[in-house]
Amino acid sequence: MSQETFTASPESVSVIICAYTQGRWDQILEAVDSVRNQTRGPKEIVLVVDHNDELLARSRAQFPDVLVAANAGRRGLSGARNTGVQASCGDIVAFLDDDAVAHRSWLERLVGHYAAPEVCGVGGAVEPLWTTGEGPSYLPPEFYWVVGCSYKGLPTQAADVRNFIGANMSFRRDVFEWAGWFESEIGRIGTRPLGCEETELCIRAVTRRPTSRLIYDPEARVGHHVAPERVRWRYFRSRCYAEGLSKAAVVRLSTSKSGLASERTYTFQTLPLGVLGGLRDTLVRRDPTGLKRSGAIVAGLGITVAGYVVGTTTGRRLRTPERPAAPIGLTS
Repeated sequence: MSQETFTASPESVSVIICAYTQGRWDQILEAVDSVRNQTRGPKEIVLVVDHNDELLARSRAQFPDVLVAANAGRRGLSGARNTGVQASCGDIVAFLDDDAVAHRSWLERLVGHYAAPEVCGVGGAVEPLWTTGEGPSYLPPEFYWVVGCSYKGLPTQAADVRNFIGANMSFRRDVFEWAGWFESEIGRIGTRPLGCEETELCIRAVTRRPTSRLIYDPEARVGHHVAPERVRWRYFRSRCYAEGLSKAAVVRLSTSKSGLASERTYTFQTLPLGVLGGLRDTLVRRDPTGLKRSGAIVAGLGITVAGYVVGTTTGRRLRTPERPAAPIGLTS
């Protein structure tokens, strides 16, 4: 653990968890408990259920100390997050996935960075929790984003970044007033492997207020359960292709030149080093999995680029994000 210390920050925090299926019930329980047991407790926990009446009723019965709200927007993660923001009241809004587990100091690490007034958002590391105890031999750390986790190439200490990983991020509440909401036309709906709604929001926020900063702190950690179906090659292919489509949508929506800035560094620096590292492991260390990882990097990049090209040539311009209607019984 880093020895870095923070100036005490008086802001209150709302933690938003979005859920859509009873198939993750045990993980939802774990996620909520991990937030309850923080070294710095939140003002409130908000669980948003995405158009699933049975899960909504079950959650309200299970969590008397949690504000459980139905997604009042369009079906999907963006609509659920927007509903959570509107239903909450904390000065800072933190997001945790329903299949993630926050380390005890998670909120303390996130909130500490808000002592600097120019910081408008803080995110942290997402560590894979493999069902089998370890990841598949073919999957290189450079592509852990495929399973929703931090990947090789991200900062190893607290630093400014362009965007966060959605499973572990937070924003000042007023960001949603001057930057707008999560774009409901992009992002995940159920198991559809699209994404990047948090990337688009981060770019939009800094574009509208260039003096704002987004901080990534790898010590603000959460664990992310990786379902067995997500370690299969078929999912890897579909997720890479969907990422290309999503990046094309982000570029269309963005008026900033930073739309692909991080991807350029990743593509021309991080990935070539990963390929060489895999080949070195195979030739020098006699590790046959090194060649698999090198091949996955090349294939993953090619599939992602193909998705981007298709998204660029066939995609339509998306509409401006709209404020969701207030959930029944709640006020903004």
